[in-house]
Amino acid sequence: MAIWKIDQSHSDVEFKIKHLMITNVTGYFTKYDATVESNSDDFSDAKISFEAEVAGITTKNEQRDQHLQAEDFFHAAQYPTLNFVSTGIKKVDDETYKVTGDLTMRGVTKPVELDVEFSGIVKDPYGQTKAGFEVKGKIARKEYGITFNGPTDNGGLLLGEEVKLLASVQLVKQA
Repeated sequence: MAIWKIDQSHSDVEFKIKHLMITNVTGYFTKYDATVESNSDDFSDAKISFEAEVAGITTKNEQRDQHLQAEDFFHAAQYPTLNFVSTGIKKVDDETYKVTGDLTMRGVTKPVELDVEFSGIVKDPYGQTKAGFEVKGKIARKEYGITFNGPTDNGGLLLGEEVKLLASVQLVKQA
């Protein structure tokens, strides 16, 4: 069984949500860890676990980041982490996978499906074996108890209900 760990210096984990229904605001997780266990080099039997610290979220706006920590959104004081644990992987073709799993946020666990593109495995100049992935998915924030919103002058809403999940992931095979 091979163990792979996320290479944080070569990975990005982010989310996007509609703001005023005309643009996206992007948030980044800066403190996270992931482990993948797999018997095969194509990861078709992988077991994935991911954890992110809510306090590590940045949107490049300090006031907004503080609001995201509050009870209106992630409620970091009570729920300091969010977690994903895979429950299944379906290999569609050599580069495309559907990964199912349980996402826990704000104490609520719901099943999610992620689209994963496998970019391959290479050895870096330092002799480390690395694997690359692009991950996409979406969730309905209300399902996790994140219901904060507000009306706009034109009758629209301040925030969208759907949150897009995006990650560019580089894994390092452990010795």
